[in-house]
Amino acid sequence: MTPGPGPDRPVDVADSSVGELMSNVMKDLSTLVRQEMELAKAEVKAEAGKAAKGAGMLGGAGFAGYMVVLFLSLALWQGLANVMDAGWAALIVAVVWVIAGAVLYATGRREVRRINPKPERTVETLQQVPDALKGGRP
Repeated sequence: MTPGPGPDRPVDVADSSVGELMSNVMKDLSTLVRQEMELAKAEVKAEAGKAAKGAGMLGGAGFAGYMVVLFLSLALWQGLANVMDAGWAALIVAVVWVIAGAVLYATGRREVRRINPKPERTVETLQQVPDALKGGRP
């Protein structure tokens, strides 16, 4: 029993009609396009998961920041108001939370910027399609 056609063994097309050859090419091309679309979907889904995680972290940081600002600001303001004017105490508390908010924002922004929306592997394999259609090897 001889092995069938494969990447290292050429296919004998001497007895095939042009219609059969075109049918095989179209079938193979259709399969290739379908597989590339599935790969692109998988890559985009993975990146969307990263984006959702980063957005969830930003949302959680925002809510936590709000709660911290609400309760600790009141406590700190009252504590400082015992040693200085209440207006100055409120201003000091506000400046502290502006700094905390800026740190949270910068951290979340860095996470969101790490997202890569381009399906790298799909682009790489699609660049090999023209050579494959010409009969070249990748």
